[in-house]
Amino acid sequence: MKQQAGALLSSILIDRTAPRKVSVQLYLALRDIILSGGLGPGDRLPASRILAREIGVSRTTVIDAVERLAAEGMLVSRVGAGTFVSDILEHQRPVPPATGLPGVAAPAPRLSHTIDHAFEAYAPREWLPHSAGAFVTALPALDAFPIAHWARISARHLRGDRATVMGYGPPAGHPGLRRAIASHLNATRGIKCDPDQIFVTGGAQQAFSLIGRVLLNPGDRVWYENPGAIGARNALVAAGADLVPINVGDGGLDVEEGRAKAPHFRLAFVTPSHQQPLGHVMSLARRLELLEAANAAQALIIEDDYDGEFYFGDRPMPPLKSIDTEDRVLYVGTFSKTLFPSLRLGFVLIPRSLVTAFDRLFASWISSPPTAIQASVADFMDEGQFATHIRIMRRLYKARYETLIEEAATLPETIRVQPTTSGFHTTALLDDRVDVDALIEQARGAGVTIVPISRYALSPLCYSGLVLGFGSTGPDEIRTGIRVLRELPALQV
Repeated sequence: MKQQAGALLSSILIDRTAPRKVSVQLYLALRDIILSGGLGPGDRLPASRILAREIGVSRTTVIDAVERLAAEGMLVSRVGAGTFVSDILEHQRPVPPATGLPGVAAPAPRLSHTIDHAFEAYAPREWLPHSAGAFVTALPALDAFPIAHWARISARHLRGDRATVMGYGPPAGHPGLRRAIASHLNATRGIKCDPDQIFVTGGAQQAFSLIGRVLLNPGDRVWYENPGAIGARNALVAAGADLVPINVGDGGLDVEEGRAKAPHFRLAFVTPSHQQPLGHVMSLARRLELLEAANAAQALIIEDDYDGEFYFGDRPMPPLKSIDTEDRVLYVGTFSKTLFPSLRLGFVLIPRSLVTAFDRLFASWISSPPTAIQASVADFMDEGQFATHIRIMRRLYKARYETLIEEAATLPETIRVQPTTSGFHTTALLDDRVDVDALIEQARGAGVTIVPISRYALSPLCYSGLVLGFGSTGPDEIRTGIRVLRELPALQV
């Protein structure tokens, strides 16, 4: 760490029993730190008096070591400013010698059997979005977020009591945020729950990981939508789950296929409000069928409602949790889509029978996200700003979706954009003759991001297509993106 007084050099140890002089030990230690990159060109050393006190040597010893390094050109003194690492080392720092025998790589440390298997089964996430553009998925409309109001709320909490802002917060989450989430779910999603059933997590991904650790033994079978969400898939694989791919139709996950493949399943993972990535809404009949199957197998269901707030159709289907009379659904939500991703804030609503287990888990080793951020989100919700923001985003996403559908009418017949009624992505099915890999490369070369549906698949699909995001993309960018797609050679078959 570097401060105005100079770098902290607490790693330097002096052995007073060694035959080598103390000043030589200090010289060699400083030299090693500089050559290894611990101090970079332009970094300032502490004043000789401060360094002598921190290391426990005389000031004369420090001055002797520093002058020797300055004579070698590694340090430079500036009158009235201090002593700094020389800029000469910017491009001349020696490469550290290779360790071990030439041509023989050091053996990698052994991993657990579970994580070793998980590495082989992980789905790739290299396209995770970092900036907006056509047709980036999973990124909300950051340009429309009320950042000025958010800044005022955040500043208010950061100016609050230091013990609250800077200390360890309640393990299960800030009480105000747990209450706000419970009230919101009750009022807007028809889910009756108490704040003590809400556990705040570092995003939905952590929620999936914790659910896997609490409920799964290695090899336990989990019904998983095919294609399905990648983040949850990786989290459950890391927990040792045996994921059973279940195909998804217009009505949602095929429960009959699940019964045939794995009647004694432990968990089922679904995205019923807006299937990830196909965009289907699970029918009421299929929801009831899934609840019945879980009850018969004494299994539990993870409902990932990642963007269900943004329904812009005629009438939203109630969440699976709202019709769960046997208390078998764990409902996971995230603020990455409703607010913005860098909050790293999510939550899980768990059945009453699991409250004690989760309380113990969180109290034992889970650290909740920063208290000030949680408190800011709680105020954002309590003051009505969250509801206002959701309404605005529904209208905005609907407008952007309509622009996409209107422009998509000009695309070749080899690509057919599918309708959706929620969220900020949809899919496009491709003609069998289209080379998907070539299409993706051609689009990337033209500055357009498209993701194949196949990347979400656990087992091969009988169709090919793309996932097109429109949430972070303005109308002009959507029009430009469609124009680029329209001209790509891969679609001209």
